[in-house]
Amino acid sequence: MKLFQKLTNPVVLGGLAGLLLMLGSFGGGAIRYRGGVLDTLGLDFFAFGHAQGISNTVLFVGQLLLIGAWVHLGRRLFKKKAADEAGNDDLGLVKRTLYAMVVPLIFAAPMMSRDVYSYLMQGAMLRDGFNPYTEGAAVNPGPMLLEVSHDWRNTTTPYGPLHLWIGEIITSIVGDSVTLGVIVYKFLSIIGLAAIAWSVIRIAEYFGASPALALWIGVANPVMIIHMIGGMHNESLMVGLVSIGLLLVLRKRYAFGVALIAVAVALKATAAIALPFVVWIGMHHFAAYMAKKKGQESPTLQQQIIAFFAAGAAGVAVTGVVVSVITWLSGASWGWISEISGNSKVINPLAFPSLVASMITMVAEVFVDDFNYNAVVDVVRTVSMVLMLGGLIVCWWLFRQNERRAVAGTVAAYAVAFVFNSVTLPWYYASLISLLGTFKPPMWLIRFSAGASVFIALMFTGSGNHQLYNIATVIISALIAWLATVVIFDDSEKKSLDPVA
Repeated sequence: MKLFQKLTNPVVLGGLAGLLLMLGSFGGGAIRYRGGVLDTLGLDFFAFGHAQGISNTVLFVGQLLLIGAWVHLGRRLFKKKAADEAGNDDLGLVKRTLYAMVVPLIFAAPMMSRDVYSYLMQGAMLRDGFNPYTEGAAVNPGPMLLEVSHDWRNTTTPYGPLHLWIGEIITSIVGDSVTLGVIVYKFLSIIGLAAIAWSVIRIAEYFGASPALALWIGVANPVMIIHMIGGMHNESLMVGLVSIGLLLVLRKRYAFGVALIAVAVALKATAAIALPFVVWIGMHHFAAYMAKKKGQESPTLQQQIIAFFAAGAAGVAVTGVVVSVITWLSGASWGWISEISGNSKVINPLAFPSLVASMITMVAEVFVDDFNYNAVVDVVRTVSMVLMLGGLIVCWWLFRQNERRAVAGTVAAYAVAFVFNSVTLPWYYASLISLLGTFKPPMWLIRFSAGASVFIALMFTGSGNHQLYNIATVIISALIAWLATVVIFDDSEKKSLDPVA
């Protein structure tokens, strides 16, 4: 019985999941085409043939265990508990489970994406005098180019100057050592996730929400673990900077908070979506300050208007200065502005335009053999961009009433942006997942997000290929996601954590 209790402890399950993911990553992850740890150790046979099948199986079992640990942890949080098991102990349990999940992954190879190799290559391009905003990686042959996915060897980068500057510094230190470069990016991703965890807990406390719930849904989430730590995406640092920036703004450190978010913008432009909502928070603080100075209980409309323009002007000025300084110091060009829209190569149904175009094409091909999918997706993407712009404006206006609404609006705006964007990938959602539990969201949103997280966590293989067009996998994953929500949110028992309250 004691052994069973230990094995069903989310901390033990999370640690075992991390260990299996780590072991499986060296043969079943997004491993190098040439060289690497297995090659150095003389164990490269684990990366092909039947042995690779074993590695893939170990990694997949690790994915399932990671999801299982998270689901079990969620059930523990929402299940009726004795008084001495509630409160801070819940937060401690989530923290311990998070540590158990992440620590083994410190030593893992890249998984679920080859993007880290592109990061290194782009940094090496800037180091060697090339412009990643006008030239593809293929202009700079070398060991790092060999590891870049073939899809991106002739593609310019959509990332900001800080991204390139970090890559330049890393490649200047490690030279052409891909292994050392990956290790440095792994530590950066861990720093980013730690920053997210630290700030999310405090934002939740600020709004009187449950820190344990916020950490569970926003950081210990399998999508975050797999793609922020396993995939080492630059979203980890970007979201960490935005999260700390939001916390500073809430604590009335407006200029410092905006400056941090501006640094995140210089890393990846997606961070800019948070800035208009930060202006609402600044407006409420400035207006309340003016009202207090005049002995008023609440600010007048005139004071609110003045505060709005003051917060907006200060935000624009700080952002402009920070981004300009980083662009100048990095030695990169302003070409990143024209590349913000990103690439259009990725096609998957996570993006609304791709989903709609695929459905139209599926029907049309019954009647027209040579139906042009690309022509349809181009039109749908144009319409979708208009819808996205309109949706962002609507979110900004609807969520203006107070600080809590502004943070909720930031999440809603990120959702609109990622659904209607031309290209969407799972790790993009880190921006909204991280904040989900901080503002006392309604229970339906937590339920939906939990199910969606489980589904998305199952959609990518270790090598980085998605399964979103594999109908059998999609159906099975959807069933697993539904079962996960049934297990987590047991309606037969009163919840110990109430996100609505």
